[in-house]
Amino acid sequence: MEYIEGLSEPKGCFICGYIAEPERDKENFVLWRTSRCLVLFNRFPYNNGHLLVAPIRHIETLAEATDDELLELLGLCRDCQEVLTAAISPHGFNIGMNFGRCAGAGLPGHMHIHVVPRWDGDTNFMHVCSGTDVISQSLTELYDRLKQISLEKNLPNL
Repeated sequence: MEYIEGLSEPKGCFICGYIAEPERDKENFVLWRTSRCLVLFNRFPYNNGHLLVAPIRHIETLAEATDDELLELLGLCRDCQEVLTAAISPHGFNIGMNFGRCAGAGLPGHMHIHVVPRWDGDTNFMHVCSGTDVISQSLTELYDRLKQISLEKNLPNL
């Protein structure tokens, strides 16, 4: 409900807000920062471990991204897959982007990539019957686990 009710409230870009306050990374569930990008948890996840990979620059489209930004974004998606696989052993991943509100973008002004772990049978009756997602682990618990694995694996490696 927090997500749905928040759609009608005018807000600034939360990604830019997180970029501006590195001292609050843990509170904001920012997993990694690089020179060009940010990796953070989706606060309204489709599945446990749903991460967002975004450029530091507030850009809306792929056409606005530099080659270096695009390369770093994709490298971070790879690193997200690696650390999520080590932490929660998903059976697969959805990795994708939405451009424009009509295409499903909850934040249409700041381009970002969704990295969503998937498990066989994870689309269950709860979602089909009532639009309810069942998340089996708290964001804080998984954040701490991914930070630990990231340090052990020296990720991101950019």
